[in-house]
Amino acid sequence: MQSDLPARLERLRRQTEREGWDPPENAPGAPPPPVTIDEPCRSLLRANDSPDVDMPLSINPYRGCAHACLFCEARPDGTEARLFAKTHAAERLREELRRTGYRPRPINLGAATDVYQPAEHRLGITRALLEVLEEAHHPLAIVTRSAGIVRDLDLLAAMAARGQLLVLISLMTLDVALARQLEPQASAPAQRLAAIRALARAGVPVGVNLSPLVPLLNEPEIEPIIAAAARAGARTAHGTALRLSDTTAPRLRRWLQDHRPELAAQVLVQVQVDDSPDMTADPGTAAAAADRMHHRLEAAAALHGLALTPPALDLSGFRPPRAPLPRHAAHFEHRTGQGRLF
Repeated sequence: MQSDLPARLERLRRQTEREGWDPPENAPGAPPPPVTIDEPCRSLLRANDSPDVDMPLSINPYRGCAHACLFCEARPDGTEARLFAKTHAAERLREELRRTGYRPRPINLGAATDVYQPAEHRLGITRALLEVLEEAHHPLAIVTRSAGIVRDLDLLAAMAARGQLLVLISLMTLDVALARQLEPQASAPAQRLAAIRALARAGVPVGVNLSPLVPLLNEPEIEPIIAAAARAGARTAHGTALRLSDTTAPRLRRWLQDHRPELAAQVLVQVQVDDSPDMTADPGTAAAAADRMHHRLEAAAALHGLALTPPALDLSGFRPPRAPLPRHAAHFEHRTGQGRLF
């Protein structure tokens, strides 16, 4: 396998990992699976600036994203060629939660990149982080487009029972064909609804995240999505109007010209654009469109009994996790399971 990355600094692994759709050879126009790059992790907790969940801290165990969503800022070059996996993330988190003076604040797990990448099934980095957070009784929220979250129902249910967990499943369309185009390697809409159902049955407070809301494109689906999520057991509804950057704006413009030329001009004038020289939108029109979509979401949520604000998370139960094992001992325990005997 050819790579322009220094082999002495990084280890590359290419493996076919998809979720939700056909295998790569059967999916029209599907990009190749990404190269996974091990990225040593020196620190983990960051201030959170995601609009999807108002949490003061965030953890991102991956950089880049294999879901290939059209609007995603996590793939700045517009490709899914590389996924960076933060090795030893759980060890770093354990150390940071044990620091003198640390005070728990809710953490958004995956503010910048979805924590349930297809590679997560093999790497288990998110699972290891959840194990540390569950041991510490630390409050957190997860936002994901992946039905792979149900793998961790055992940990999530334990956190939820203590009032320390919120989950949002992002779902911007129920239209399978549209989802293939806008979120080509994320879980299919039906799989995400099934994940909401499984989480709700396990007692996990789960909400639906209609993000991004795009005028005229998925705007007509606001009410059907809310209704479907409510039937599946969602308790809350959330939505964020699309904002474009100089990276994502050209992608949307090209996609609209290719797939929805009759809507292109009307959509683009109603979407807020930040720092994009080749696209202009009227700020007042964009703000009015965002207000219109949020009003529709609020009315639909009220009709189906979904709250617009998530439940408060319990901070009182936090306890520092145990000290990390020495590297050789951790390796022995992982390989043999002996540590579980004591």
